[in-house]
Amino acid sequence: MSKIREAKFKIDGMHCVSCAMNIDFDLEDLDGIHSAKTSYAKCECQVKYDEEKINHNDVISQINKTGYKVKEVSI
Repeated sequence: MSKIREAKFKIDGMHCVSCAMNIDFDLEDLDGIHSAKTSYAKCECQVKYDEEKINHNDVISQINKTGYKVKEVSI
């Protein structure tokens, strides 16, 4: 049985709306991610994920790989 969690990540380093879209595309490719909605204007990403397949540290790692920095996490 899946355990759906939601977390909000404050992100540093985005320069435009395309940056936000890149984060969403990269996160949504990961197994266990149900949705990723990144806001350039708010500098944050809201993610719904299956805790049995992925955790918030995996999400942070993917955001960092995309070239941005997570400043804060709210779970």
